[in-house]
Amino acid sequence: MNPSALLLIIVAFGFLYFVLVRPQKRRQTEQQRMLSSLQEGDEIVTAGGIYGEISGFQEDDVLVRITPEIEVRVARRAIGGVIHRADEPEEPEEAEEPEEADEPEAAEEPEDSHDSHDSEHTEP
Repeated sequence: MNPSALLLIIVAFGFLYFVLVRPQKRRQTEQQRMLSSLQEGDEIVTAGGIYGEISGFQEDDVLVRITPEIEVRVARRAIGGVIHRADEPEEPEEAEEPEEADEPEAAEEPEDSHDSHDSEHTEP
């Protein structure tokens, strides 16, 4: 085998390792760290998009309260992430809305929009 071809194959495998394998391993370790640090009272979101609060643990499952009356059992590996209260966006205050929004939008409609309907129904 040609030495330059061997070098090209080694470089290609090195590139694939740094682009695909290494980031995937990093994501897996971060996910494992997040799952091992779960505590009762943490607000979570599942991989299916269900939000709730952890109310207890079973072997490989987590009890999640999604409303005060409903508690579901979710596989621990199905937890997508922990919601931190600092990450939630603040609701905008009403005073920040511009006053220009009170003007009617119908006044901005072009007058030519009704002409197309009139020309279809007129007789020649």
